[in-house]
Amino acid sequence: MNAKDPCSEHNTTLWNSGVESDKQIARNQKRKLSYYANIYVVKDPANPSNEGQVFLYKFGKKIFDKIMGAMQPEFEDETPLNPFDFWAGADFKVKIKKVAGFWNYDSSEFAAPKPLLKDDDALEALWKKEYSLQELVSADKFKTYDELKKRLESVLKLTAAPTRRVVEEEDVDREPEAVANAPAPEDDALSYFQQLAEE
Repeated sequence: MNAKDPCSEHNTTLWNSGVESDKQIARNQKRKLSYYANIYVVKDPANPSNEGQVFLYKFGKKIFDKIMGAMQPEFEDETPLNPFDFWAGADFKVKIKKVAGFWNYDSSEFAAPKPLLKDDDALEALWKKEYSLQELVSADKFKTYDELKKRLESVLKLTAAPTRRVVEEEDVDREPEAVANAPAPEDDALSYFQQLAEE
């Protein structure tokens, strides 16, 4: 869905303000990308009951990059692969390990291409079990731009776009006091996301 987003617009304004603290707020509240796909579980030793089932799978940028790397290889000697093709696709082996305290998917890989199932009737039955991805991005799943903008302004107490403060020479002696008494901009951002989490 390609629609205007008041939060992204606000972050762009913060980033372009020229103030490092504004840029840090924008970094802290940047968008988090999520991707969805229908998956067919071939093998799951930890949960054998999942095998042969279709699920709607949510994943992050790391796995997305693996898929795109298979579909659009970086090197000329690599053959492009459409992993979603029922007849010429490939199983994706999810390999998870912990690196520096975080889950890491770098070792995940595609197997050699082969038909998903041997029987076309079985493939058709599997296809009919897939979830609608279009429903995830239908307009009724999202608030309108005006609703989002009003909520953003209310939560962040926005009255005007951030502006870069120019300190003139005669103001230099008063600047530390002004900064010391000003509310930390990060507090507003954190309270906004805390409120979203509670709703």
